[in-house]
Amino acid sequence: MQFLLTNWLMPGIVHVGHIRVSVFGFIAAVGLIAAIWLSQYTARPANVAPQKLWDAGIFIVVAAFILSRVLLIAQDPSAFLHYPLLVISLPSLTYTGIALTAVATLVYLRIVKLPLLATLDAWTPPAAVLSAVLCLAHFLEGTDAGMPTSLPWGVLTPGDTILGRVHPVQIYLLLAATLIGLDAYRLLKRPHSTGLVSARALLFGGIAFFLLDMLAQPADTNGNALFDPGQWIAIGCVAIGCILLITMLPTHTRTTSLTNTLAEPTAKEHA
Repeated sequence: MQFLLTNWLMPGIVHVGHIRVSVFGFIAAVGLIAAIWLSQYTARPANVAPQKLWDAGIFIVVAAFILSRVLLIAQDPSAFLHYPLLVISLPSLTYTGIALTAVATLVYLRIVKLPLLATLDAWTPPAAVLSAVLCLAHFLEGTDAGMPTSLPWGVLTPGDTILGRVHPVQIYLLLAATLIGLDAYRLLKRPHSTGLVSARALLFGGIAFFLLDMLAQPADTNGNALFDPGQWIAIGCVAIGCILLITMLPTHTRTTSLTNTLAEPTAKEHA
């Protein structure tokens, strides 16, 4: 009873004795471990060395942690000087931190000579798993909640006394990530063009997030921006996915044409 009461009084925080455990942080850590573990099974179908992919996954985690802390310290150096441990322990992975981590990852992949598109293909199913787990963590924590709704499956956000029942948009995103991950894993196990798995995931994932984000509470209620930052990222994902798919079209067309050309004489000779 004490455990449940503490959960409702302090959403997202669980007390184990004198230790405060973040529900979101714990679930996110489990999802991250599961994603890195899954990458060992998706590496070979994508023609990537599993050990190199494992090392790259660890690099992303370390780079994201370090770069997010550097940005946090740069925003308020005086707070870091007075409370260094507190500042370092704060959750601070922002869109800027994610962008810097992506740049650092691209440099790392080039240094270790990992093929970019094949690596992205191998990472697509694990990334979908991690996205689904993070959506579940947000739902349990009560963050990134949806807009008010009168639909029967509307939920109450822990700690909210104003909006009432809202869209469980985190669950919508979880289902979308699961479907995209299953589609990517199915495609990865079959003969496919390099980059096709990640291109489809970027396209469908971007569209799903852009549309479902319209049901979420806005990031800035006082701003006049056309889209939320996450929606701009979704648009970028759709654009990259479309570009990758378009670049694959000529190769597919040439392959089909060459196959037909080679098949014609064989058919005539057989006749």
